[in-house]
Amino acid sequence: MPGFELWGAEERKEVNDVLETGILMRYGFDGPRKGIWKAKELEEAITQTFGCKYAQLTSSGTAALTTAMAALNIGAGDEVIMPSFTFVASFEAVLSVGAVPVLVDVDDSLTLDPEAVRKAITPKTKCIMPVHMCGSMADLDALASICKEHNLILLEDACQSIGGSYKGKSLGTIGHAGTFSFDFVKTITCGEGGVVMTNNEEVLIKSDGYTDHGHDHKGVDRGADLHPFIGYNFRISELHAAVGLAQIKKLDRILAIQRANNKLLRSYLEQIPEISFRTIPDPAGDNASFLSWFLPTEELTRAAVAEMKAQGILPGNFYWYDNNWHYIRKWDHLKQATSLYNLNDAQKTALLKLQTQDFSASDAIMGRCISTAISLSWTEEQIREKGEKMAAAIRKVLQEQTSNA
Repeated sequence: MPGFELWGAEERKEVNDVLETGILMRYGFDGPRKGIWKAKELEEAITQTFGCKYAQLTSSGTAALTTAMAALNIGAGDEVIMPSFTFVASFEAVLSVGAVPVLVDVDDSLTLDPEAVRKAITPKTKCIMPVHMCGSMADLDALASICKEHNLILLEDACQSIGGSYKGKSLGTIGHAGTFSFDFVKTITCGEGGVVMTNNEEVLIKSDGYTDHGHDHKGVDRGADLHPFIGYNFRISELHAAVGLAQIKKLDRILAIQRANNKLLRSYLEQIPEISFRTIPDPAGDNASFLSWFLPTEELTRAAVAEMKAQGILPGNFYWYDNNWHYIRKWDHLKQATSLYNLNDAQKTALLKLQTQDFSASDAIMGRCISTAISLSWTEEQIREKGEKMAAAIRKVLQEQTSNA
């Protein structure tokens, strides 16, 4: 799944280019850097690889989301509709700009349910933010139609779906803006990093300034730049960009391995009639970093998790329903509005309301879901062994249920 599995001489070469100059910052020091501009190179590679006009690198995927919202003028009092199944960074970014996260149910695509989105729209809604979880995409046609109907912003959190696509367009390039995370466990990694992608030049200009203290970057002397607006330090370093530059050249290889390994492992689970698989709006666009599957009931799913754990085959199989990072059920700090600084009143009210909000539709899906991470380092023999062991453990659980019925 993560690009770090293919770490090698290519990454070392790009990093050494930077180390030889000693210029680790992406801006300035034009002479000493001797023409080495890794961040600029990576931004250009991103536009060419994913088919967007503009790319602005950031220090993390969270910083990318925060930057994109600021550049899209999403702020205090604005409501951002997002899924109940995501990574905590998604709502952290919303809160960081003063906006209000409005969480709604997911469907069996494990992404935003368009009908739940429609029901959540209020006069304060500013943005719909699908999160393309576990390598696959939301129903972007439906969500784009809703945005157009209500004049809303479509911001793609594509941090977990690098290399995925929807009807021929790269995920993260379809909305008004989109973001990737390049942290250590993403499809391609910088170690730490992220990017805002957009086809809107104004969004790019604002993102460029926002990530560097508001600098307009119009002169040759960064110290003499004007500051048209307030910004923050969300810069990526040249070292991190150098790693990403090597990694992006491996993306096609990574995707090919993931898709082949995913298909082979799936062939073992497909032999069990009780197992179903997540809905993928465009199967050809799945980046295949996870194989997500369902058992008929939560009870059976928990039993399968326990059995795989007992047999030592649980690592890499994620039961998100009990996960502290990815599903609202365990986000007590969010539901209790526990913050080190004062949240605004609209945020506090919305977060406390989550304690009593009905997420039973999401529970019915997530309680039955297991996602298996697809490793790039597996051999065919290892995949077949894993598939056989997983299938045997699941059949054992199903047989026990039948015997106890």
